[in-house]
Amino acid sequence: MLHVDVLTLFPEMFAPAIGLSILGRAQERGLVHIEVHHLLDALGAGERADDRPFGGGPGMVLRIEPIARVLDAILAAAPPEERRAIVLTSPAGPPFRQRDAERFAGLDRLVIVCGHYEGIDERLVALYGVEELSLGDFVLTGGELPALAFLDATVRLLDGAINPASLDAESFAEAGLDAPAYTRPAVFRGAPVPEVLLSGDHAKIAAWRRAQSRERTIARRKDLLDG
Repeated sequence: MLHVDVLTLFPEMFAPAIGLSILGRAQERGLVHIEVHHLLDALGAGERADDRPFGGGPGMVLRIEPIARVLDAILAAAPPEERRAIVLTSPAGPPFRQRDAERFAGLDRLVIVCGHYEGIDERLVALYGVEELSLGDFVLTGGELPALAFLDATVRLLDGAINPASLDAESFAEAGLDAPAYTRPAVFRGAPVPEVLLSGDHAKIAAWRRAQSRERTIARRKDLLDG
């Protein structure tokens, strides 16, 4: 089972998503256990979760002490030999990729720390071996949306989460984009489904999908083939 710990100031953002669809079913099947930790619960009397940055400047910075308390408790209760990763959602990190989801799906524990405000005290990275990952080259109000994206992309790869055949041919499975998909009706407003998909010839359909996948990748994401 994959254990996931999420550290956040806004746990209410996770409850609807992790109880529904693939995430919810994966938990029901015992494939993953997701625990959301409210950082405000780790504050002492009179403490704040954030503070002004040393050196001045706008905005606030998440303090390291409440985060460290939660991480220390998680790590103290976890088996020392478990395979784990601690991830910080941050626009300063490299973009999250499918290979990251595949790597996380092979772990025993994934800890996600949701960034917020102007960032988190940088000492967190050095003291806990945290890796930073972003959702893309843009800035969000907080790290909860990236955390949900990382979580969804990872859990769907766990054995038993979805039909394995669905994973084999989807985008990024073989360094390319998936072929276009069609369903009923066969003609809609004068636009027909490609005839080969109606032929019943599975070899021709497979060849068509491979060709379409390559053409689509070249047109939209040639970098996937170059890499």
